[in-house]
Amino acid sequence: MTKLPSRAGTELSQTQRTLPIALLRAREAVMDYFRPLLAENDVTEQQWRVMRVLDEVGTVDASFLARQACILAPSLTRIMRTLEARGFVEVNRDSKDGRRALVCLSEEGSLFIRKLAPASAKIYEDIESKVGNERIGLLLDELEILLAALNKQS
Repeated sequence: MTKLPSRAGTELSQTQRTLPIALLRAREAVMDYFRPLLAENDVTEQQWRVMRVLDEVGTVDASFLARQACILAPSLTRIMRTLEARGFVEVNRDSKDGRRALVCLSEEGSLFIRKLAPASAKIYEDIESKVGNERIGLLLDELEILLAALNKQS
């Protein structure tokens, strides 16, 4: 593993060796594998993330959903309208707090997820065959450590 040089606080790293750029490049490389499947099925990356989160957690409020799907609240509102129009999600007001929107995956949305699941799993297997299951697991573990450390600072 390459150790990064210590920084005095005044010089910038080369962009290819900065964490933000490296994470973005890795995300783009991974998503390049998934984008054709999503495009074939007329769903955006953000819509897919929202549906996947709802598939995992069930009914949640919009704020929680936005955080879990890594989507800004104004964008989530637009995405939910689109998904609701397609019949993939149901949006209801919380009976205890009318300001809160509760969102869940509809039966149609669940069927859509199940329809794409085998192709998505195949893409993931392809990535694992190139990188290795163990290496992906280690990378995910390291990212969780990074997130936990950075979130403690917030």
